[in-house]
Amino acid sequence: MFGRLLGSRDRLLDVFFPRYCLGCGREGAYFCARCRETLPFQAPPFCPACGKSLDHHPDCDLLAPELRELRSVFRFEGPLKKAVHQLKYNNLRDITGVLGAFMADFLKSNSITGDALVPVPLHRSRLRERGYNQSELLALAVHRLTGLPVFVDALKKIRPTPPQADSASVEERRGAVVGAFRCYNTLKGRRVILIDDVATSGATLSACAAAAAAAGAAEVRALTLAREI
Repeated sequence: MFGRLLGSRDRLLDVFFPRYCLGCGREGAYFCARCRETLPFQAPPFCPACGKSLDHHPDCDLLAPELRELRSVFRFEGPLKKAVHQLKYNNLRDITGVLGAFMADFLKSNSITGDALVPVPLHRSRLRERGYNQSELLALAVHRLTGLPVFVDALKKIRPTPPQADSASVEERRGAVVGAFRCYNTLKGRRVILIDDVATSGATLSACAAAAAAAGAAEVRALTLAREI
């Protein structure tokens, strides 16, 4: 009975709030079958450390040593970039189910191991402004498909930082987030998978990994939906 009620609710939502493909605008799904085939998946070969395509290889020594591995499902371009912008800036939280499914599939098919999903936190001022943390929503979507527990409050952002894209160099990006995160001992001994929407230089993920390791995490990996090239 409950399942039938949920199904009816979903159908009503589709009637009053139809979904449109972010690639071509066709009604029915956020990514129609044709546009799914053109999504910018990150294709191997990857850098074994940072996960970026070897065609666009960064300076991996700028990632924190505590961050064992960084992987991303997509390149940050095309309709996938539009999806992230809709999620972050236009309150399209409903899309996290679709995006989280891509991340969960990538997690399984690439054997990224861990026993705790930890979303990259927002500072309380940014959270108050936006009303939600998109990384937390993605982590919860991955949890529903993998069963891995989500530790929402394990990491805290204790001071605001400028958007990473506003910093001119990787060194400046790293410097801007040093000491910006604090981790609590709920992660002690755990194999952590950090979850975020987009990786740019890896500076934020590096700072989070350093904080988690300092609090006793056994190892830290990161999975992001997309990666800037």
